Amino acid sequence: MRRRSAVKTLALAAGSTLAGRNLAQARATGRDESLAGTSESSAILVDTTKCLGCRMCERACADANGLPEPATSVEPGELRDTSETQWTVVNRYETESGTVNVKRQCMHCLQPACASACLTRAMYKTDEGPVIWRGDKCMGCRFCMLSCPFDVPKFEYHSANPRIQKCRMCFDRLQEGDLPACVSGCPAKATAFGPRTEMVELAWSRVYAEPDKYVHHVYGEHEAGGTGVLYLASVPFEQLGFRTDLSQAAYPTFTREFLYSVPFILTMFPPFLLAVSRATAGNRQEAGED
Repeated sequence: MRRRSAVKTLALAAGSTLAGRNLAQARATGRDESLAGTSESSAILVDTTKCLGCRMCERACADANGLPEPATSVEPGELRDTSETQWTVVNRYETESGTVNVKRQCMHCLQPACASACLTRAMYKTDEGPVIWRGDKCMGCRFCMLSCPFDVPKFEYHSANPRIQKCRMCFDRLQEGDLPACVSGCPAKATAFGPRTEMVELAWSRVYAEPDKYVHHVYGEHEAGGTGVLYLASVPFEQLGFRTDLSQAAYPTFTREFLYSVPFILTMFPPFLLAVSRATAGNRQEAGED
């Protein structure tokens, strides 16, 4: 009877494993809500050949989001990163073709690694395009910071009630029909905003119209599976501090199968241990009698 019971338990464990594998495969071909957002979502096109380096986008971002006023001056050659108090920065690069100003902020990936890594879905990809952080859901694990290939999310280490801070593409403004603050605040029209497909078409139309002015590459069209912020430049992007070693596959695809299998491993393992225990109970009992 013990052997029959052990066989039943092992069969249950095997069934759980197969069910988990089938469900993981079904999910892999379906739509993951944490990876919401498609190529039809909104995007920002940044044309670095038009940027004057006036940093008005920095001030517009700060005003719209209640952030501290950006520094009035920047040291020559200083390359700044975004921070918990400044969600967009403009850096100046000296390249083979002269000075190029580059605006940086969250890239709003189409399939963001930060949202995929978030256990509570506090980091969330909206259908409209922006990747936002929802404080009421955050558990403070900071996995979003570790997973981001662009090193964007920042944590308020010195706050009594710390938050994850980053550009939200002015999601609240978009819901009211307004443009992102950095786009509307750019006097040189170095940024454009609209459906992502239109922004990709606009970028390539500029490249085709002036092929000697631009490198023939729209950064963000394919990097990391595609992003919601696209770039044009007159020099190779590695000269402007961009990562050029990124895969064209979305980063969540590398870990999706593992993450889906974890709950079923946890479900399968206890019945497996129970089966082993029951299968060896007779041997233990005989050994005790001896």
